[in-house]
Amino acid sequence: MNIHEKYIKRCNELAKNGLGSTYPNPLVGSVIVHKDKIIGEGWHQKAGAPHAEVNAVNSVKDKSLLKKSTIYVSLEPCSHFGKTPPCSDLIIAKGIKKVVIGCVDPFAEVAGRGIKKLMEAGCEVQVGLLEKECQKLNKRFFTFHQKKRPYIILKWAQTADGFIAPEIQEKREPVWITNQYSKQLVHKWRSEEQAILVGTHTAIADNPQLNTRLWEGKNPVRVVIDKGLKIPKESALLDGSIKTIVLTEKEPQKAPENENLVFEKLDFQQNLPEQICEVLYRNNLQSVIIEGGAKTLQSFIDAKLWDEARVFTGIAEFHKGIKAPEFSGKMVSQTSLERDNLKIYRND
Repeated sequence: MNIHEKYIKRCNELAKNGLGSTYPNPLVGSVIVHKDKIIGEGWHQKAGAPHAEVNAVNSVKDKSLLKKSTIYVSLEPCSHFGKTPPCSDLIIAKGIKKVVIGCVDPFAEVAGRGIKKLMEAGCEVQVGLLEKECQKLNKRFFTFHQKKRPYIILKWAQTADGFIAPEIQEKREPVWITNQYSKQLVHKWRSEEQAILVGTHTAIADNPQLNTRLWEGKNPVRVVIDKGLKIPKESALLDGSIKTIVLTEKEPQKAPENENLVFEKLDFQQNLPEQICEVLYRNNLQSVIIEGGAKTLQSFIDAKLWDEARVFTGIAEFHKGIKAPEFSGKMVSQTSLERDNLKIYRND
């Protein structure tokens, strides 16, 4: 690893601190180096708040060193006025002449323009340091802007004998296959993504809340498939406490009283996963966790519309019931949470 990669790696470490709070903006980290010593660093903490480069510059105690320093950024500095001024203008104004960038920003308002502006101002710019790592860091942002759909995470828990749910549920509540540590981790994941989706059967059988009650963080937008509007009105998903998008083929009998409840009409005779992706993209949702049930998960697998699968296997056995989805992917990690096993797969 060369010296530039060392500092871009630090940028990525800083950027990860913003996961879940920067949407619709990307994760970005920045460090400022003078004579091989970090004199300033920062990351983008929240949409509408100062960007990573601004926080890095502001953290430098002796501003006279900026003109003799190199600024490292995991993603191309912006060149347009959004909720904050362009970071490329700030770098130029502070007289920082050396700029090292992890990867180019795919957002149409930037897409190389920040780099061009810096070079035209006389800055020495290097691009593409740890490029794949920087792109992976912003896999949600890149998928959204390049593929025009959210980054799709499949998630389910299955028994040791391969079932996702029992054949019959006596109560209208979840049947837990995994332990409390796995459950808390799932709530942490929810705080990191923008949306979470379940099908009709799961909504009726489990009456899920789909919130982050076991982890401090922002609740994702809830999305539920309800073709015939069969989900009981007293269900947790329809309580209006969190923005919820209901995907249906029926028009509601009356307009919802709560503004957090949104109905989107789909053609259930056509490719449903593709239509769902279009709705989520239109609602500026960069990522979604598909939590079930088996039919919903399998429909995304069969449509080849998934990026990552997170599969828990518990120690319980049902012997009969609803089988877990069938899929193939590259396993990228395996973790134990007490007696639960978590495998994460990537769709190559």
